Amino acid sequence: MRVLLLSDIHSNLEALEACLAAAPPYDIVVNLGDIVGYGGSPNEVIERARELGRFFVRGNHDKAATGLMDLTDFNPIAGLAALWTREQLSADNLEWLHSLPQGPIEVDGLPNVQFVHGSPVDEDEYVVTLRDAIEPLLTSSAAVTFFGHTHLQGCFSSSNAASDFFRPLYNTVGQSERSEFPLKRGLRYLVNPGSVGQPRDGDWRAGFAMYDSDAAVVTFCRVPYNLKASQERILAANLPQRLATRLAAGR
Repeated sequence: MRVLLLSDIHSNLEALEACLAAAPPYDIVVNLGDIVGYGGSPNEVIERARELGRFFVRGNHDKAATGLMDLTDFNPIAGLAALWTREQLSADNLEWLHSLPQGPIEVDGLPNVQFVHGSPVDEDEYVVTLRDAIEPLLTSSAAVTFFGHTHLQGCFSSSNAASDFFRPLYNTVGQSERSEFPLKRGLRYLVNPGSVGQPRDGDWRAGFAMYDSDAAVVTFCRVPYNLKASQERILAANLPQRLATRLAAGR
């Protein structure tokens, strides 16, 4: 099965459309959460995401925008964006977002694979370092866990007590690129496809991944998008300017 993995779109319609246009053929789409927040196109992104399939987990910004999470846990800018998003959402989209399931979820036809937003241990946990990855790698029953939340594209792996980290390397800063990562039998993996709408690894391009379960290969992808249009939507919504400028820096 070929799985298109999308995460942390954050209401960035231009980035989402660029990822879909660049994606290789796929059988299903799995969305790892944070569909909204920060960006200026929450309804458009939700509607596009709903068209793509039925496999979703909720993210912390999805919870915040629907009142399921206390905004005191957010920085002021993120909190303002969550409140603005809540006010903008149609009744149908608000109800749909509110009903998204907590991860982990599993998908028929993908044995030993699970999908979460933050971590299989805690849906809001950030898995950034090898230290963060050790517990979910050693305690998870799944061979492969796909997660988001950190906006950092890459993969952690573990065999017994040994752990390792892979981050795809790209040759340009403005073109579409791919980086393949084969999965080895007997190892456990935590794989982050990267953020569609707000990367934080210094690369402004939208990030996503493909998983080929038959070949046991994850393909990490980066694609340029209409950055200016996305920034203009944020500014037109009177959201904090920082949310627009940070997109260009990939931070």
